[in-house]
Amino acid sequence: MTGDSRWRGIPPEVVGWLGALWGKSAGRAGGEANLLLSHMLDTTAVAEIIWDNYLPPVTRWRLEALAGGRDKGRRFFVWLCGIHDCGKATPAFQHVDAAGAATVRKAGLSWNKYAVAGKSWRHDKAGGRILRGLLAEAKWPQEHVDWVWPLVAGHHGSFPGLGQLTPPKRNEELQGKTPAWRRAQSALVEVFSRELGFAGEPVLGGVQPIDVPSRAVQLQLSGFVVMADWIASDERHFKGISDLSRVTMAGARKRAAAAWSKLGLRGGWGSLAVPGPETFQDRFGHGPRQSQELVLDVVRRMEGPGLVIVEAPMGEGKTKAALAAAELMAARHGADGVFLGMPTQATADPMFTQVRSWLREIEEGLEDQVALLHGKRMFNKEWRRLLDDAGEWGQDADACYSSVGEDEYGLPSSFGETARGPERRAPAEWFLGRRRGLLSPFAVGTIDQLLYAATRTKHVMLRMAGLVGKVVILDEVHAADVYMSQFLLEGLWWLGQAGVPVLLLSATLPPDQRRTLVTAYLAGAQSAEAPAAVELPELVGYPSVTAAWLDQDGPKLLVDSTKSWREDLPVRVEVIDEPAADSGSPVEQAGTSAADAAVVDHLKERLAGGGRVLVIRNTVARAQATFEALRKEFGTKELRLLHGRLHAGHRADRTQGALRVLGPPGAGTERTGRLILVATQLAEQSFDVDADLLITDLAPIDLLLQRIGRLHRHDGVKRPALLAQPTVLITGTRLSGDGPPWILPATEKIYGRYLLLRTAAEVTKADGGVWSVPGQVPELVARVYGTGPVVPAEWADAEAQARQDWEERQEQRRAEAAKYLLTRAGEHGEPTLAGLHYGGHGTLAEGQFEALVRDGDRSAEVVLVRRDDKGVYAMTGRKLGPGGEVAAEVVDDVLAGTVRLPVSLTSLAEQELGPLPGWRDHPWLRYSLALELDERGEAVLGDYRLRYDDLLGLVVSGGRRFG
Repeated sequence: MTGDSRWRGIPPEVVGWLGALWGKSAGRAGGEANLLLSHMLDTTAVAEIIWDNYLPPVTRWRLEALAGGRDKGRRFFVWLCGIHDCGKATPAFQHVDAAGAATVRKAGLSWNKYAVAGKSWRHDKAGGRILRGLLAEAKWPQEHVDWVWPLVAGHHGSFPGLGQLTPPKRNEELQGKTPAWRRAQSALVEVFSRELGFAGEPVLGGVQPIDVPSRAVQLQLSGFVVMADWIASDERHFKGISDLSRVTMAGARKRAAAAWSKLGLRGGWGSLAVPGPETFQDRFGHGPRQSQELVLDVVRRMEGPGLVIVEAPMGEGKTKAALAAAELMAARHGADGVFLGMPTQATADPMFTQVRSWLREIEEGLEDQVALLHGKRMFNKEWRRLLDDAGEWGQDADACYSSVGEDEYGLPSSFGETARGPERRAPAEWFLGRRRGLLSPFAVGTIDQLLYAATRTKHVMLRMAGLVGKVVILDEVHAADVYMSQFLLEGLWWLGQAGVPVLLLSATLPPDQRRTLVTAYLAGAQSAEAPAAVELPELVGYPSVTAAWLDQDGPKLLVDSTKSWREDLPVRVEVIDEPAADSGSPVEQAGTSAADAAVVDHLKERLAGGGRVLVIRNTVARAQATFEALRKEFGTKELRLLHGRLHAGHRADRTQGALRVLGPPGAGTERTGRLILVATQLAEQSFDVDADLLITDLAPIDLLLQRIGRLHRHDGVKRPALLAQPTVLITGTRLSGDGPPWILPATEKIYGRYLLLRTAAEVTKADGGVWSVPGQVPELVARVYGTGPVVPAEWADAEAQARQDWEERQEQRRAEAAKYLLTRAGEHGEPTLAGLHYGGHGTLAEGQFEALVRDGDRSAEVVLVRRDDKGVYAMTGRKLGPGGEVAAEVVDDVLAGTVRLPVSLTSLAEQELGPLPGWRDHPWLRYSLALELDERGEAVLGDYRLRYDDLLGLVVSGGRRFG
């Protein structure tokens, strides 16, 4: 060590301490302990590669500005990442490993073992306290001290408050209370900083930034600190170095480069050239429609990154417009990728394909960098094909990082309790570990991914780091209920503060909802609890675009509209009054309800000349009953049934089948014969079918109009004469009589009575007349969701009571969501991350996350298998092993049997069902609940009888009355 100039001027005793303090124990660093300084330099070297090869351009620009120059920005960033583990230079950490503790004691750093043994004082908090003190000694301004120390104190996933930087029971022995320990901690930070090229006296004075970033950017930086730490903790690539003379920045860079290459990590498209007018044609094979050109024109007119809300009818091409706008926004504002969030897993899958095609047109190979993010992505065959270079089934994407939480004393692992098992390498396997999906350069998933980033949960900074620096697109935002909307608004606040370009897509939004979305984004942009008052101009046309951004003079708004590419459809509205149940009627005695019999009668008349009909029921049981009634009249050849209680294989096949027979027809196509598709709300969103006639249960006006969007969706189709005029028949309500209408109780349970009453009033006025669609859509939605008088006078009392109940329920749901929001009420103006996780919810499994951001009762999924005296079979008929063992070529067959149970069976399923014995070591099946059906396709669960019918799907009967 005497020949190493790095230690000149440092007392040999202190050099000895640095050569003893360990960061990774031998057992978790490949057989040889990794010195603390070595791990800090490893993390720094990883951070250098992250800067050079991964950080979005906009993030580099911001860091350069806050550090005071280009080279300073990079050096400050890597210092932030590398300094994270300085808190390991404490007795609380050093005593954890017996061999390491002995080396440290031998070097002259001691502690009272009785005061330290068995006591918990985590190194992240200890590091925050060390750094806070050293920065103050270096004369950093207090505002800089205050925002930097939480990045160290929170690097294991939760940000403590200042009051939590004291060891339990004020046991300072854990922190290191002797002068020797304080000298060792100071020396570690000083030597580390000088290794990075900082100079001066004190050396930390040269590290000091010149500006304080927004709290959203602080959260993003914290995510990159965690990212660099986790990569540098991979024991496969960073074997231990216990000899201080071998610890060098050059060596760390060599290790980091090898690890990065082996992991296959990369950023997105880098710096894009601003796309020209020809780009839309190049990407999609045709020029933009008028509404798509409007979106691009508005984005070009914006003077900074901001929020864009696109409202246009179904089939207008909003997604293509958003993708083209995202490319333009990314080029102008330095974003390096895109996240596209959809309302459901079913709508995310086709969008995954569309985004990959779009990226392929931008640059060959980018399409392979798209992550599909939802809980059922293993069912997506395109995603599975991207993983065909995967290794062994049992390999765990998180298994090489056990040293990250080496002093957590039995607390939940930083990498998450029971990970869902390995998936890998398309994009890089590292991005596919838990919480890391949004760090992929491009991602398509459910909107839940954004909502999770708005929760006060552990490691939320990784999710935010994945969003900040991208363009965020959210489709069908009208589908978010009041509970989900709280997380959406919180997410928009943080994205606004971070200056993330956001595109929100919807068929139409109630004016209040549009205003609330804009307000949330602008509040974030101004780092305020609420923004300065803004007057949002009213829409004067449809399709429309609303844009909001912030410049030096304050909030800016831009609202514009144009014509749809299609002429308005005159949609005839008719109500089929729901007949009252009459158990004595011949029809009902024959097993068909009067309501279904009425539908049968209407279709017998209207389908005399053929046609394609879509029937939407609001519950699975009602859809099954309607299908059965229609089957008696029309047979099975002309019928299809689609709902959420079909197993995954049947649902996928029937969805594709429905799109084939009801999807976009060719020009001049003549409809022949009859076909009736009975479906639930699955047909409401992103379901490109073209029906000649629609029969639908009553639903709130915006959802009702979504369903009507499936009527006569395409031009140039020759339709039967009886169905030449687009017509919707509305069921599930009874409007006759003087008082308020009867509405199907199951529908009221789903949507609430208030909006249904106001919708029913509009339907009553239109009965026998027409709605002009889409031109009249904004007006209808505004009236129903507004506060003006809509219902007849004789309904007024019922409406007032329904409104009171609705408002109380809405307020309850807002209050319930507020418990889990990332920011507590009144704290949006806080300047730092200190205390962010106070009252938070720790580490959650993925299913718990979904329950956190989506209101309503939990439901359980099961995997159906059949068992007889010869063995166990997948629902496709493929035989499994005696204990259910699954060969690789049979996995798809087993997964195809996945089906969601009614919520009433959730507790029973979780209590009584589990994986088959042969699934317990299988990465995709070990957490699955198996429901074994007998030879007749039946099973009993508690008091319920379950039967899987290949036509009807899962049929549930019984309950408390079942015996």
